[in-house]
Amino acid sequence: MSISNTQLKPLLPNPFNLSNTEIVEKVYVSHTYDDEMFDNEPLFNVVSNIIKLSTRIVGALLKIDEPNGFLGNPITISSFKPEFSTLKLMSCQMMTLSWGPENAHQTTLRILQQLRKYSWDAKALIALAAFALEYGNFWNLQQASDPLGNSLRLLNQIQHRQLPVTDINATVKLVMEAVEKIRRWGTLSSDETYETEDVPALSDALQLIPLLVYWVVASLVACNTNIQGVSNYALSDFRGKLSTALDEFKHHLEICEQQKASIEDYRRRKKAFKKPKDIVDFLKLLINQNGYKSQIYDGNANRNVNVEVFKEKYVLLFISGLDRIEDEIRLLNSIYERLVEDPNDKSGFKKEEFKILWIPIENKWGDARRELFNTLKSDIKWYVVEYAQVPLPGIRLIEEDLRFHGKPILPVVKPQGVLLNDDALDIIFEWGIHAFPFRKSDAYLLAQKWKWFWDEVKKTNLHGIQVKGDRYIFIYGGSDKWTREFTVAVDKIKRHDTIRRADAIIDYYHLGKDDPKIVPRFWIGIEGKRQKKHSENLDCEIQEIIRSLLCLKQDTQGWAILSKGSNVRILGHGQPMYQTVADFEKWKERVLVKEGFDIAFQEYYDTQRDLPAPQPCEFNTLDVLATITCPNASCGRVMEVTSVNYKCCHGGNVADHAIKSRSTTAT
Repeated sequence: MSISNTQLKPLLPNPFNLSNTEIVEKVYVSHTYDDEMFDNEPLFNVVSNIIKLSTRIVGALLKIDEPNGFLGNPITISSFKPEFSTLKLMSCQMMTLSWGPENAHQTTLRILQQLRKYSWDAKALIALAAFALEYGNFWNLQQASDPLGNSLRLLNQIQHRQLPVTDINATVKLVMEAVEKIRRWGTLSSDETYETEDVPALSDALQLIPLLVYWVVASLVACNTNIQGVSNYALSDFRGKLSTALDEFKHHLEICEQQKASIEDYRRRKKAFKKPKDIVDFLKLLINQNGYKSQIYDGNANRNVNVEVFKEKYVLLFISGLDRIEDEIRLLNSIYERLVEDPNDKSGFKKEEFKILWIPIENKWGDARRELFNTLKSDIKWYVVEYAQVPLPGIRLIEEDLRFHGKPILPVVKPQGVLLNDDALDIIFEWGIHAFPFRKSDAYLLAQKWKWFWDEVKKTNLHGIQVKGDRYIFIYGGSDKWTREFTVAVDKIKRHDTIRRADAIIDYYHLGKDDPKIVPRFWIGIEGKRQKKHSENLDCEIQEIIRSLLCLKQDTQGWAILSKGSNVRILGHGQPMYQTVADFEKWKERVLVKEGFDIAFQEYYDTQRDLPAPQPCEFNTLDVLATITCPNASCGRVMEVTSVNYKCCHGGNVADHAIKSRSTTAT
């Protein structure tokens, strides 16, 4: 039994009733691999000129100005693919179908099937080229004035065709724009200088292309049949679908262009960042962009300044987010104060040449985040980068070259734009201004100053002791009564809400609590260090510390040592140390204001050092400690220091234990 065309027609789907997903599924069935070699540049130039010339003719006919008219670019090509026969056959298919969106849908899929081996951008271009054969011929004959042209115009009945010119022109212009955008995507996706992960929007745009190509071809089919007069499609329906798909595609393409520009900008910055001109150039690569300059706020002067203020300066570059950085800000405020109040030279560096700059890292400046930033900024006495454009222009350099991954860092940069230290934050947290100029070698030397002490502590096998820069450690000993009271007071501080709010960790260890025998072994070990020689300058400091520790031993009440990590901050006698911990409620708020628990502790402890103390400790040594030149100008011989008497005032700092007298012998 035969089936008529009328019976078949309802079986064909109406594309306007199909979802985008259903259309894409049908289009993908007709697509294999992009393995057909195709140089689309020559064909695009020819087709583009045909469309633009035709558009100019339409503009003249309708008396409207067409800004995208022919630009007069010469075209010189000998051949291109696909061949004329392929284009002509496709053009004929576009005009020999019965009216109805179902037939337009079927013809569109048939054309895409013929183009199955071509890339997506090539499919759209070839379909437009097939359409341009008839479209260009129509408008060329429309304006022909020679005898042959006149005859052909009559034969093609150009003058009798009642065309919706405005409608067709609007549709063709929209198709041309879509083809240009798809072609741009093809150019970007074939650029081997970019990795897929560098421009992820290319993959997002690819998901939209099958639908866009479908409506490009379908719109051309509808236009061509209308031009031939064999149908009367409502082209506005096709334009509506095409416009919607094109708008979404253009959005993704814009993101592609932004990502591409970002990659090019990053590569330029990366190259310059390897060899910056100076510190100013270094900072500009991080915070400025072409046509946009981040503001730099001076917290001390309360005004904006130019990045040139850092010229020939060392910069402590504080890089962080906005959350939970109050401790870091307090710490850097204290470093700023120490740099300003003591600008003298040290180790060949001038403190006055060191500046602090905060680069806040934020992905979205909402009102709440901006308010938090302003609150933090109000407490800062140094420099702050302010910017509204996100992300920060040099964010990839910050993440990849400076290795910022969310946790605050503090690179130290020399005036030449070269790193002095890739991250000095832990060093400064542990050693403070004493680590100036904040090189890793400075921290190493400071650690060596106390290494011998911690070696002795390890021998005592204090259970679970962790000597880390983020921990405050009490080590103490003495009479049963004193150590019991001190333990209770310190434990109360450790569990106090203020300590929790300050995010401080406090550990305490009673020397000899579990094994009284380790106490004499510890002090014997300390005394034995007097015989060990270090480098001359270091040895003098260590001998001072040893003398101070041996004075603590003679306190009948007790003694306590407070350290921040391996940095011993206080060597304290029993009564003032106990009174300080017992009076924590009086000075607890200082913990939240100062840059660390140890600083607040030290300030209150200094007010307690005049409390009654045991008899001053004295001891003598007959070792040859040093040599000096006889102060008698007529002598000038070298003299050995062989007898020294030490007497302390039981203060809390190593410096308080001063040498009172020397006995010298000439050699």
